[in-house]
Amino acid sequence: MPKILIVDDEDSIRFLYRQELEDEGYEVVEAASGEEALRVLEENPDIDLVVLDIKMKAMSGLEALQHIVKNKRNLPVILCTAYSSYQDDFSSWLADSYIIKSPDLTELKNEIKRLLKKYGRL
Repeated sequence: MPKILIVDDEDSIRFLYRQELEDEGYEVVEAASGEEALRVLEENPDIDLVVLDIKMKAMSGLEALQHIVKNKRNLPVILCTAYSSYQDDFSSWLADSYIIKSPDLTELKNEIKRLLKKYGRL
């Protein structure tokens, strides 16, 4: 069962993603900040994919993404944000995918499945 790290500073978003992804058969780990996400990744080397919010307090998702790419080059990352404007930021191009948040998680779930297959984790 693939393990997915959800990184978002909003409790309700993490709760929604956890419910939906567990229903899809994934194991879900959560982090409420970029800093916490980096700690979780160190403690859980078996994480298969990261869903990462961009706009968070202290360390942004883009800063966390740079650390993830530097230390875990083959770990797929999906940026999932409410803001389309970050697509123009070169840092966001380090991610494998960029999705605009929506109450309908079909696009996110499809992208997770696609990337897990691409990286041989599904």
